[in-house]
Amino acid sequence: MEPRRDSNLIRVAIVDDHPFFRQGVREVLAIQPDIEVVAEAENGDEALRLIPAAAPTVTLMDVNLPGINGLRVTKQIKEQHPELNFIVLTAYDDEEQIYHAIRIGASAYFSKDVAPEQLIATVRAVAQGYYVIDDERMTPAQAEQWLLDCYRRFGVQPQDATFSPLTPREMDVLEQIIEGLSNKGIAYRLGISKQTVKNHVTAILAKLDLSDRTQAAIYALRRGWVRFPEEDREIGRDGTTRE
Repeated sequence: MEPRRDSNLIRVAIVDDHPFFRQGVREVLAIQPDIEVVAEAENGDEALRLIPAAAPTVTLMDVNLPGINGLRVTKQIKEQHPELNFIVLTAYDDEEQIYHAIRIGASAYFSKDVAPEQLIATVRAVAQGYYVIDDERMTPAQAEQWLLDCYRRFGVQPQDATFSPLTPREMDVLEQIIEGLSNKGIAYRLGISKQTVKNHVTAILAKLDLSDRTQAAIYALRRGWVRFPEEDREIGRDGTTRE
């Protein structure tokens, strides 16, 4: 079947590592007369190659991807192709996370349980240059004001170029914590002193306003900043993992 060539069509790309989810979204969009799915990717590296080449009007981007995090992918592509638009989808939804997504270049942010009708309406709105935040359609100027208001509440420095308040080295340390390494183990793996690791852990907890390493690990995982180690293992319904 030949693809449609109508220049008025909204060209959509889907980036998600679950084939069943991609299929469901594709089927929802395919029946819309003004929307065409032009590309699909299952991980961050593939998205970095395919999205700029396909030049979709709107990309639906999952946060928690194998390899490069979906927010990092969005930020990197937006820096090189600011004309491309992104709707971020995630299993976890709160205002601060929406703030981070919008700040690095997304035009909308939804939990994955978004109703099909709402997702379709958002795709159309974003294609027209609007933002959709907290179910409200905003102009770019309104979105900028929303970001400023969030900045005043959340206190993330505007010159911070990442999707989290942590520095790259603090993210490195946090990833090792999630893998279960001790401070000594982290120091050995990263080639830094044990005291330096302690300093980074203290900074991480202070920035996230948390009291212990476990809370910091859960905080990062729930927001999709990092993935569970060995996530390719099968996860049973009881929460246990099997090879």
